[in-house]
Amino acid sequence: MEIASLRQDYQKFMLLEKDLPKSPFEQFEKWFEQAHSEEDIETNAMILSTVSSEGWPHGRVVLLKGIDIGLVFFSNYNSEKGKDLDHSSKASLTFWWPKGERQVRISGLVEKTSAEESDSYFQSRPRASQAGAIASTQSKPIPDRTSLDEVYEKLLQAPESELFSRPENWGGYRLIPSYFEFWQGRSSRMHDRLFYKLEDGEWKTGRLSP
Repeated sequence: MEIASLRQDYQKFMLLEKDLPKSPFEQFEKWFEQAHSEEDIETNAMILSTVSSEGWPHGRVVLLKGIDIGLVFFSNYNSEKGKDLDHSSKASLTFWWPKGERQVRISGLVEKTSAEESDSYFQSRPRASQAGAIASTQSKPIPDRTSLDEVYEKLLQAPESELFSRPENWGGYRLIPSYFEFWQGRSSRMHDRLFYKLEDGEWKTGRLSP
């Protein structure tokens, strides 16, 4: 395979300043809804990028689970991402929706959701997913797959009347944005890149060179 020759010419849409609403959340939700109706993958999949205490950047795919004043996701607080966020609350999210030839980058500060919000989401999850969150010591080395499966299967053997409680080391995060960049693929790599930047409590917009 000639990797250097792989290329895609984007021609579906354009993004112009006159089309931007005042709020980046409104623009994000518009694109998100369009992607949800078109994509055959998880539209809410996003790359969460963090930095470790040693200065190493880390990225991984997590799932968006809510939008309010920020973007909400859930994880194990003792995981690699949890340790990174304990070190620095600065983080970024990246969405890629190939059918719309669109990318969204969002950066800001991350805070934990309330215990009540984490409890509510945990109880809304399928029982098997709850058991998975309890069984996993996320990011920690384990002897083998069998040892993990044994813990998981033992949890599932409990009567369904026995409700699982959310582990204290598992819960939600909310990224409060201070920057959005909306990238629309255009022909010949002449892409549209429009951004919102929060300055003195107001969203300012601008264009970046592709």
